[in-house]
Amino acid sequence: MSADTSLTPHDPYAALRIPDFRRLVLARVCFTVATRVQGLVVAWQIFRLTNDPLALGFIGLAEALPSIGVSLYAGHVADSVKRKNIIIVTVTVLLLCAAALWALASPLGLPLLAKGSFYTLPLYIVIFISGIARGFLGPALFSFMPQLLPNREKLANAITWNSTTYQASAVLGPAIGGYLVAHLGVANSYAVATALLLLALLQFAGIASRPLPPREGEKLSLQESVLSGLKFIFSNQLVLAALALDMFAVLFGGAVALLPVFAVDILHVGAAGLGHLEAAPAVGSVLMAVALTYFPLKRHAGRKLLWAVAGFGAATIAFALSTNFWLSLGLLFLTGVFDSVSVIVRSTLIHTYTPEYMKGRVSAVNNIFIGSSNEIGAFESGAAAKLMGVVPSVVFGGIMTILVVLFTTWRADKLRSLDMTPKKPEPVS
Repeated sequence: MSADTSLTPHDPYAALRIPDFRRLVLARVCFTVATRVQGLVVAWQIFRLTNDPLALGFIGLAEALPSIGVSLYAGHVADSVKRKNIIIVTVTVLLLCAAALWALASPLGLPLLAKGSFYTLPLYIVIFISGIARGFLGPALFSFMPQLLPNREKLANAITWNSTTYQASAVLGPAIGGYLVAHLGVANSYAVATALLLLALLQFAGIASRPLPPREGEKLSLQESVLSGLKFIFSNQLVLAALALDMFAVLFGGAVALLPVFAVDILHVGAAGLGHLEAAPAVGSVLMAVALTYFPLKRHAGRKLLWAVAGFGAATIAFALSTNFWLSLGLLFLTGVFDSVSVIVRSTLIHTYTPEYMKGRVSAVNNIFIGSSNEIGAFESGAAAKLMGVVPSVVFGGIMTILVVLFTTWRADKLRSLDMTPKKPEPVS
């Protein structure tokens, strides 16, 4: 066996050796840190203005509704327009939204944000606009990444590094955001987020554009093209089961939207402690993703996915019942470890089973299933906390997650038997 064939498939840094992929990774790091800082600051600011957990839920709803509303059309656009152009436009819009939040938190904008939920309306308007931009960005970014790779041999490695660097920046974002809010205030925190988004935009601009993949004889009307992603997902039992499992787990099992309440009223750790709580799941995700870079999931990947989501639900229940800060950190860390398995398996399935020319549309459906379920899950958490109390609502979510796993295990036989063994490399369009 030659040196190339024996070493290349096991090279954990294969994707990072590609210059444009490195630029994409750096851009995503800046972008993710910026949006995580901004998300934490918005949640902290709105909770301080309203002292209402339901107001935190409305943050997620304000972003999810426009994102869902444009997703199917955004997928069509991502398969019809050069994907880099979409990325540049949408990141520019998000940069302007960050600047607007900065302006609203400045001395000139503060009179608009007096105490009371009505006066948080300007913040929700900016979040709504950013939700539209993210609805278009997600499919374009998802489908652009494989185009930077020379062949499918590096695809699994690229997916893992994509997840690893995303989670690493998700660690930095809340920690930085918590520190900035505690020591420099809300306005300066938004200023940092704005600067990081500008850096991300510059890195995205430095990536060479790629032509759209050939559509391989596909001739669809606009309506057929918009709906084709849904048809593809619902005709593939394996991908549908993985997406549905992840969606319902995130919808019911996420406690992240209520972390400001835990930080202030239950654990009594303030803004700095909130940053650590926000970062803990991402720390676990990073470490697991790094481990999967060196030891990728192959045998019994479906069973491991099911156990991981069940573990996510159990750790969520234990977190809800904890009143010790360090124990809570550890349990949130475990939710990140379990979630990382789900993210990587789901991303690998979608990239593997979806033709290149359809990835924008299929990614749009993925965003509806997963991306928006984070925001809708935030609303569900806030509404449940309002009705049931904070701790009971999170316990309920964890129990529902475990029930979803049991149902999926019963119904999705293909997912139970899933193995992720390497396939013969194919060129990426």
